[in-house]
Amino acid sequence: MSARDTIFAVSSGAPPAGIAIVRISGPRALPVAAVIAGALPDPRRAALRVLRDPRDGAVLDHAITLVFTGPRTATGEDCVEFHVHGGRAVVAAVEAAIATQPGTRHAEAGEFTRRALENGIIDLTEAEGLGDLLAAQTEGQRRAALRMAEGGLRVLVERWSDDLVGIAARIEAQLDFSDEDDVSDEALGTIAADIAQIAEALEQVLRAPSVERLHEGVRVVIAGAPNSGKSTLLNALTGRDVAIVSPISGTTRDRIEASVVRAGMAYVLTDTAGLTQTPGDAIEQIGIDRAREAIAGADIVVWLDQPGDGSVSDIRVHARCDMSGRETPAGGADVALSARTGQGVEALWELIADRATKLLPQADSVAVNRRQRLLLARCRDALRAANNSDLLIVAEETRRALRALDDVAGRSGIEDVLDAIFSRFCIGK
Repeated sequence: MSARDTIFAVSSGAPPAGIAIVRISGPRALPVAAVIAGALPDPRRAALRVLRDPRDGAVLDHAITLVFTGPRTATGEDCVEFHVHGGRAVVAAVEAAIATQPGTRHAEAGEFTRRALENGIIDLTEAEGLGDLLAAQTEGQRRAALRMAEGGLRVLVERWSDDLVGIAARIEAQLDFSDEDDVSDEALGTIAADIAQIAEALEQVLRAPSVERLHEGVRVVIAGAPNSGKSTLLNALTGRDVAIVSPISGTTRDRIEASVVRAGMAYVLTDTAGLTQTPGDAIEQIGIDRAREAIAGADIVVWLDQPGDGSVSDIRVHARCDMSGRETPAGGADVALSARTGQGVEALWELIADRATKLLPQADSVAVNRRQRLLLARCRDALRAANNSDLLIVAEETRRALRALDDVAGRSGIEDVLDAIFSRFCIGK
């Protein structure tokens, strides 16, 4: 298999559909398309063509045909698109006809985007953003992914890289010509200040909430004493019967998770075993241990009739307020509710959403993923280490910071990372 093969695949939704777009990309894209469609239209001008099977001349379909000449294309190569009728048989016939031509093969998952990366049309951060955009299920995920796909992080990385290249040149000048009059003795102080400014800009990005909370959902754990109404509340918050509800104390022995998307935000709600100092048996103790683990890993803890640990993310709930004798909330409760009647459930959701908003990336911010965060932190650490009076150390740490930025953008050899990223893409993207 050669990277210089001419590749093809459906780049629109899977058939059947009203229209299917069959894309061809590579060095032989234009001659291959011409064999099937005859005379091709001028670049970037749509035209109707009759597609024929080169083996016997049989008509395959009537298709809108578009030609894009590299390098200003989606992949950086010559591309042709056939907009055909979206039936499975039509698409299969057109792809089979393309496959008859020498040097062509079906594209692998994410291969069109990978070629765009290799040809400098996009960088790795934009490719990751595109992958997240394809997988987005909530409005928040879509906004964050689109910002990355449109080059939000790329702009920052290029700016930092350009600044560091300029700083590196000044360091080399100081090392080579420090005994000449045209290099100021104050240059080291200026270099240190400029490096510190970039390190602070990196720190601001690293301090912001990560994109993983958008992808994985804000973790909300419901906790409290046995038989305090946790499972009933989980069912009320999800709007479906997720957990078994019973008046028997200790019904919930393990964690029960349910995913919810609400107002463009994803949540993972977790029901836990009741917390008690006197577990009835070993199984109940395991459930309590798992409940404490869930609480420790939670973003927000909803406590039912039980004091929290003082975290600002805690929400105190006075449950079962519809029952006789429980109409008045206990001291310190944030909300009174009845999961059975629905009273107070919306108010609880508002409290959860208010706290979740503070944990998620803002709409206009750049939210980085784990890979990017690790490399940006490596760059920041190198710049902090460059705060040194030895210019040789400053030069080496500056080079180390630049290498980390190159890794963020995918400008250095990271084939294993690329394989992992593009394996998430669909065929034709």
